[in-house]
Amino acid sequence: MLTGPRRLAVWGDPIAHSRSPRLHSAAYGVLGLDWEYGRRQVDEAGFTAAMDGLDADWRGLSLTMPLKHAAARAAVSLDDDARRTGAVNTLLLSADGPRGFNTDVGGLARALDEFGVREPASIRVLGAGATATSAVVAAARAGAGRVEVRARRPEAAAPIAALADELDIDLHVAALDDAALEPVDATIAALPGGTDLGRVADDLASVSGPLVDVVYGGWPTPLARAWQRAGVAAHDGLAMLLHQALLQVRVFVGGDPALALDREDAVLSAMRTALMGD
Repeated sequence: MLTGPRRLAVWGDPIAHSRSPRLHSAAYGVLGLDWEYGRRQVDEAGFTAAMDGLDADWRGLSLTMPLKHAAARAAVSLDDDARRTGAVNTLLLSADGPRGFNTDVGGLARALDEFGVREPASIRVLGAGATATSAVVAAARAGAGRVEVRARRPEAAAPIAALADELDIDLHVAALDDAALEPVDATIAALPGGTDLGRVADDLASVSGPLVDVVYGGWPTPLARAWQRAGVAAHDGLAMLLHQALLQVRVFVGGDPALALDREDAVLSAMRTALMGD
């Protein structure tokens, strides 16, 4: 059994809705690890003080909004996904300082694969914020050679556009309501859950392939309902949540999101059951 620090938690604001404790507790139960995983409401202004208050019992943190950029600034090192996106959702604490990872990218790529989106020629991403940046990196990892980003303010996608060469993708940026629509193999929505695009959503749904929405509360979202009206599959963000959490467990157990766990199939199964239970 692994020894050493055994405390972990998810931080964010708000945080009461987080399903991370049930996911992680299920994983550590299968692995036979007597680790504590809790939750704490921490806003961006209080992040540094909260970090300073951690003692040697702490192994790591999961970070949700609005802490992902603050966590990236606090990290002494970043994995490639965190470096590209400027966002950290996982901190592995060590004597040398916190190491930052972004498992949202890998989690979304694995969710796309689970939904049958494999080696797509093109993917459309709705939104231009931090989650949209992770979505673009995930689209490239899934094999998309062309990615279109649609945003209310196309200029907000400038940091994403700067990644195009590194990701080796043809990136196109347009306004959400731009009437010029080309068919794509899949769409990733990285918009707030209550976003209602009206007729724009119906236009998008008709030529945009299956929808993977990062939202998992208040389902179906107005966007998902547009896809359903068009008779096209719409998937919520639970699969992304599940897979990014599995990659976090890999980090906390083995220090590397690419290093598979012992009995990983059993771990994933237990996490999936815990995620779906009330």
